[in-house]
Amino acid sequence: MVHIGIIIGSTRPGRKGLDVANWVYSIAAKRSDATFELLDLLAFNLPVLDEPSPHQHSKAHTKTWADKVQACDGYVFVTPEYNHATSGALKNAIDFLYPEWNNKAAGFVGYGGSGGARAIENLRLIMGELQVADVRAQVQLSLLTDFENFTTFRPVSVQEQYVNTMLDQVVAWSSALKSLRIQV
Repeated sequence: MVHIGIIIGSTRPGRKGLDVANWVYSIAAKRSDATFELLDLLAFNLPVLDEPSPHQHSKAHTKTWADKVQACDGYVFVTPEYNHATSGALKNAIDFLYPEWNNKAAGFVGYGGSGGARAIENLRLIMGELQVADVRAQVQLSLLTDFENFTTFRPVSVQEQYVNTMLDQVVAWSSALKSLRIQV
């Protein structure tokens, strides 16, 4: 069985990502085809990139982050859209590592004025460089329709179906890539 990390990609005070990630996790936890774990960037307390190389980890915070990322077979990135891209905190966390990401799968849950579409596209480019297979299905949560008064998370009912479709693909790709990771 594969293990999927649901990464909360915002550390901003008042962030909506924690509510979104908990919702994704509640849907994922009903499944029997994988195990799931929430990975909150805030809990890792990563500074601005302070390692000389993504291949050698000298700091305790990097080693802790690397161990969590390595333990996953795939990921669901829960990302806000800030200025037409993912959050700086998520990009920073991704850049700490390289081999731990390789030959795994990723899905995306974005939120923002345009459903996080540009943040997801930004992450797709990054995943390609990290040798992560990103799945086609994605979840786009709009501040207009999925958040009451732009703040309280209340997703429209069809969004749960979109989460499950994305998870189907992440689990399938993570399972398929597992044999490749064993060979490497």
